[in-house]
Amino acid sequence: MTDALQRTRPSLLLRVRDPHDDAAWAQFVEIYTPLIYGYCRSRGLQDSDAADVAQETMRAVAKAIGKFDYDPQRGKFRNWLLTVVRSRLHNFLAQQQRQPALAGETTLLKHEHNATPAADESVWEADYYRGIFNWAAKRIRNEFQESTWQAFWRTTIDERDGKEVAESLGMSVGAVYVAKSRVIARLKEEIQSVDAESVIPPDFFV
Repeated sequence: MTDALQRTRPSLLLRVRDPHDDAAWAQFVEIYTPLIYGYCRSRGLQDSDAADVAQETMRAVAKAIGKFDYDPQRGKFRNWLLTVVRSRLHNFLAQQQRQPALAGETTLLKHEHNATPAADESVWEADYYRGIFNWAAKRIRNEFQESTWQAFWRTTIDERDGKEVAESLGMSVGAVYVAKSRVIARLKEEIQSVDAESVIPPDFFV
């Protein structure tokens, strides 16, 4: 991304700190609520409970994001967000334990057998990137011709052989990989617009 584009399109993590930027907050909610909901579901919460915890997490983030120190050297946003989610989840489970009649046995049992913190963080990071990728892919999909998008999708997501994809799309192998590179570059740009600190793992795009 060029310097000029960076100046006119600051990271969502910076924009969302402005309480008057409703569009930024709506985008933030669209991206991160499914991530938080999925995390809660993986911890055994039922649908409505996971939705409630996700909503409480968003409220906590809304109150704290203005003070979030955007400094990748001191910690990544996704780790800070996980800390907030864990806090809201802990509060929910503590409340459930104080009301045994309302506590779902499956929820509490699964929580007691949580993965280790390191494994938990690894899964969270993978889901974080996957969620942002899915959001970004939907955002940019219509910017490309169908053949260009299919060249990218089939070689990258479906992991099909470039020659096979070229034949199926009526393209040269070289054109397939040029198309793939164009889409990946645009995806990275869109992802960076959400979280400028994100460094896409080298193996994220195979």
